[in-house]
Amino acid sequence: MKKIFAATLAGATLALSAPLFAQTALPSFAPVIKRASPAVVNIAVRGTVAAPRNPFFDDPGTRRFFGLPPEAPPREREFRSAGSGVIVDAENGYIVTNAHVVKNATEITITLVDDVELKAEVVGADEGSDVAVLRVADAKLPAEIRLADSSKLQVGDFVIAIGNPFGLQHTVTSGIVSALGRTGMSRDGYEDFIQTDAAINPGNSGGALVGLDGDLVGINSVILSQSGGNIGIGFAIPSNMVRSIMEQLIESGRVNRGQLGVTTLSLTPEFRKSLGLTENAQGALVSQVTEGSAAAAAGIEAGDVITSVRGQPIRSNTELRNTIGMLRVGETVELGLLREGKPLSVTAVLKEPAQVSDAESIHPALAGAELVEVSEDSAGGIRIRSVAPGSPAAQAGLRADDRIIAVNRQRVATIAQLREAAKGQSSMLVQLRRGSQVLLLPLR
Repeated sequence: MKKIFAATLAGATLALSAPLFAQTALPSFAPVIKRASPAVVNIAVRGTVAAPRNPFFDDPGTRRFFGLPPEAPPREREFRSAGSGVIVDAENGYIVTNAHVVKNATEITITLVDDVELKAEVVGADEGSDVAVLRVADAKLPAEIRLADSSKLQVGDFVIAIGNPFGLQHTVTSGIVSALGRTGMSRDGYEDFIQTDAAINPGNSGGALVGLDGDLVGINSVILSQSGGNIGIGFAIPSNMVRSIMEQLIESGRVNRGQLGVTTLSLTPEFRKSLGLTENAQGALVSQVTEGSAAAAAGIEAGDVITSVRGQPIRSNTELRNTIGMLRVGETVELGLLREGKPLSVTAVLKEPAQVSDAESIHPALAGAELVEVSEDSAGGIRIRSVAPGSPAAQAGLRADDRIIAVNRQRVATIAQLREAAKGQSSMLVQLRRGSQVLLLPLR
């Protein structure tokens, strides 16, 4: 029976029934979760990766002494991992997740909200943006999520993260948008992260970050943590970037990025002063223009400051790299410049980056390595896109995502420069950038 409480105040009797929160419905995220959660899946991955080898047994003299074959066969180990994904096209079976979730996968199993398990295959993966698209064949998926316009997000907006942290399927956490446009998580990546304090943990990768309307605003990707667990700083790839990458992966299985062909620097106060610019001038300072590039054809020169792309302000060299990196080969872009302090506008047609599918033609020790030029950032250089297991490049110690920046102390920023530096060299000393480290590697 409901209890009635009475109180007397200045001769008046007040009848108090149950507390107010028991009489009215509490605010709840439940309707949002009911709409979005069926489109989030658990992803279980099995695969193989190259296992570390003892360099003692890689030495040819040691192998001859012990009567072993001249070359050590590649060693591999099996791994299992888990992540999350988001159904974006239920009828055609397309699921978006992180590229790092399915990297080196040989078998992918997705689990739906009702515990139904289905096999999936990789349609395409783009490590630069950390976006991958999977497809489930011959099975119509139960739900899909609509992609929001992430450019409308504001700091302070409520967001909800849905995923499978530590294998706990369809875990829901909430928070706000803490910041927008975050970069610097990966020096070689294309980044424009949404920062949120919604709890994101291992296993959330590839899961959904949704707004209060249930639409997808981002794909959870990275956490900042010393312990590996949530400390309230998580990052998601904006839905607009996801949409652009997803469409290209579905269309061709790869991202056909256009390249401007410039190496740039941050516009520091010292550079502003030396260039005679105002203190609040922003942009990307061009330090080098690649010969034969789109930038060269457009008339861009070293010392120019790129201030806008298609009318959108460019505040840093990182922002220029991200903006150009989302455009395709053949697209025409209008660029705003500052040259000797005066505004200038030029038009460039983006070109395909120079690449070599097998670098043996450059040097025998590079056989098995796939190379691609990198520009639009401060480092430039040649990125090693992949290394075939057991190849001369792998045996020499080269790894995927290494960046070649110099040969025999000579700076190289293009494949043509690398080819010229390696010409006639039986052995050479290559300077690499691997993550945050710079190392020297002899190639013979």
